[in-house]
Amino acid sequence: MASALESYVNKTVSVVTADGRIIVGFLKGFDQTINLILDESHERVYSTSDGIEQVILGLYIIRGDNVAVIGEVDEDTDSSLDFNTIKAEPLNPVTH
Repeated sequence: MASALESYVNKTVSVVTADGRIIVGFLKGFDQTINLILDESHERVYSTSDGIEQVILGLYIIRGDNVAVIGEVDEDTDSSLDFNTIKAEPLNPVTH
């Protein structure tokens, strides 16, 4: 999987973690165990009543064993969304 991440370097990605967090940022690097380095990152906290809160994280490292899903973000679509009006249930943690 690590080689599949090469095309995401220096692009905006969204990472869903095993504990149910969603973190968006610029992928600056990774290693063979999928440890990720994100720059200018923020966490999107979903709520059924208040819309999406964006918590600024800055430079952030995510351990590879905590990465559930990673994908590239379409920046045009993402920038056109009004996060104050989007309401959703938070994700549950992955259970084994």
